[in-house]
Amino acid sequence: MPTRGSRRSRAAATVSGLTLRQISAVLPPERAWGLWASRRIVERIMDSFGPSLAGTDVEKVDVRLPDGRRVVGEWVRGAGVTTTAVGGQERSDPGQQTDACIYFLHGSGFALCSPRTHRRLTAWLSRLTGLPVFCLDYRLAPRHRFPAAAVDARSGWDWLCTAQGFAPDRIVIAGDSAGGHLAVDLLLQPNVAHPAGLALFSPLLDLTFGLARIREELRRDPAIRAADAAKLVGLYCAGTDLTHPRLTLDVAGGRRMPPTLVQAGGGEMLVADSRRLAADITTAGGDCELQVWPDQVHVFQALPKLTPEAAPAMREVAAFIGESLRGKAISRVAG
Repeated sequence: MPTRGSRRSRAAATVSGLTLRQISAVLPPERAWGLWASRRIVERIMDSFGPSLAGTDVEKVDVRLPDGRRVVGEWVRGAGVTTTAVGGQERSDPGQQTDACIYFLHGSGFALCSPRTHRRLTAWLSRLTGLPVFCLDYRLAPRHRFPAAAVDARSGWDWLCTAQGFAPDRIVIAGDSAGGHLAVDLLLQPNVAHPAGLALFSPLLDLTFGLARIREELRRDPAIRAADAAKLVGLYCAGTDLTHPRLTLDVAGGRRMPPTLVQAGGGEMLVADSRRLAADITTAGGDCELQVWPDQVHVFQALPKLTPEAAPAMREVAAFIGESLRGKAISRVAG
């Protein structure tokens, strides 16, 4: 791990503090035009500074489970990831791991993003791991409030494990920001079989943003104020007490999590959430590696054209995913 961020990434954070942070402060998420503008800004940033999409194959999904639940999203296969028939289904071929995949839950406050905004990141993840990535297009606030996104996250998981035929321990769940909250909530449910591993980018844990506010007193986030982020998340939580156990997650007192990698930027306010999550996973008996990349912004991994640290961070994620799947494969053979 570097001791300090690169000059380019520090410069980018400074510019963000002078521009994006100020813009986010004046765009009211509770107003339709403010939310629309926020969505367009995030989309433009992800497109402009994300990795290349060259050679990426995208397959849209819109199906219903036998019980009527709807699953919407897309399979993303990065350049060099070919398809092969496995168990009667078309699968991307990750070398010797044709029976494995990544389940990706995108972030941005339960209200802003989509598989489209995250396609460059999921394609890069697919290319680095050689695995197909299924990115869920869960319902967004304010039209769809809690627990819509959490219900959709469970539906996507059930679809992968049933209709798609993936064994739970041949799946790695990944997610960023609010997607991290959805992933942890999913795995805390007692009737959900755990995946091989969990890889999270700047996960959101505390929906009150209390941890973020404390961090903000020490160092301001270059992208957004804690108060503004809380307003955005409030669109999803409106009408529900934040003490609800599916919103305030009891990780320390809950189930043992699968092997977990958490990455966060040292310059963002949600680094406090990442530290708390890692500590709580360990308290519950799980194995969690926390990587705090100095001076980096929120979900910097999605912005390799902006920050050089994105590439080595993603290589760490790819290595973790490979090790998680190999570990499960070895344990299954040994057993």
